[in-house]
Amino acid sequence: MTALTHFRTPLLQTPFHARTAAANVLNRWGPWGGYMTALCFGDADMEYTAIRNGASVYDLCPMVKYRITGRDAAGYLNRLTLRDAGRLSVGGVQYTGWTDDDGKLLDDGTLFRHGPEDYLICCQERHLPWFLASAEGFEVEVAEVTEEIAALSLQGPCSATVLQAAGFDVFALKPFRMARFPFAGGEITVSRTGFTGDLGYELWMEPGQALPLWDHLMQAGAPWGIRPIGTDALNLARIEAGFIIANMDFIPAHQALREDRARSPLELGLGWMIDWDKGPFTGRRALLAEKEKGSDWVLVGLDIPGNVSAEGSILYYDKRAEAGIVTAAAWSPALKANVAIAQVKARHATGENLWVEIYALRELQYAKLMVPVTVAERPFFNPARKRATPPGRV
Repeated sequence: MTALTHFRTPLLQTPFHARTAAANVLNRWGPWGGYMTALCFGDADMEYTAIRNGASVYDLCPMVKYRITGRDAAGYLNRLTLRDAGRLSVGGVQYTGWTDDDGKLLDDGTLFRHGPEDYLICCQERHLPWFLASAEGFEVEVAEVTEEIAALSLQGPCSATVLQAAGFDVFALKPFRMARFPFAGGEITVSRTGFTGDLGYELWMEPGQALPLWDHLMQAGAPWGIRPIGTDALNLARIEAGFIIANMDFIPAHQALREDRARSPLELGLGWMIDWDKGPFTGRRALLAEKEKGSDWVLVGLDIPGNVSAEGSILYYDKRAEAGIVTAAAWSPALKANVAIAQVKARHATGENLWVEIYALRELQYAKLMVPVTVAERPFFNPARKRATPPGRV
């Protein structure tokens, strides 16, 4: 019996489940996209340390995946997403997003171009009805292929060395590029991408290759302390990197119960990815109007005194007027700082006279603290090795 047997709809097991279940000594699981995902295998601190100082593996199989193929694939994606998919070369990857007609963000994700007419979108939420409706008038095929592709994230400063030891020569692979390698009678795809803000790779394969690849990597990576990590450690790393997550840092527009809860890419710090010159795309008119008028909200990084997490806390201007909310926060071991991501009303974006209300446990009872905050640049953690050529060869 698992910790998730109380769910009415049984959660699916990923192709890596036989290995993750054996390693999950705490039996701590959480739901992700209809699958079971490990929250922590045994020691969240050691798992975080593997991300920042060694090598870590994280089961990415629950990530939702859509394949877009056909003569109009690039044109369709240019109408659907914010960036110019036509300019993405074969073998390349781009971080992108898509909005509704009002310019409010539906989701963000990574777009992979496997061929001239062959793309793959990986994202957090399911959007098949929207994708199909958006395909009207284009000669494309859109299909969800989540169960057809297993995925594993290998992150950390030793990740390239581990892959090299496993027989995958990735030292020449640049950020946001991918390459194919033979393995177990077939091929796997390795992309230099990740969600930790560190040197890292993501491995894509057929489900039948999952367990052999896991065993192969764990054996090859043993000298560098490779270990599986759960969502708890990954979330800490992504906060340090300043990355955002749907339904945590923003509510997808189609899921927002109130209109004022949806946010645009401009309000979430994603304006840099909008290609205004590529032609019409969904939400363009609304986003142009917002660009000219100015946004109501901004997403900022915060530096908060002390070491008590402010996640979910309300921000105030001059300790009186509500000014925003902290969407994610954590004590950063790498930075020795209490960092946070927050949505703030645009007029308070500088952080002047901005305070956060935190409830802290003191002497077995909660005490309310009003603490001043400072706006800090994201990413909080941005090591040069993330984009550098990995040094040396095994």
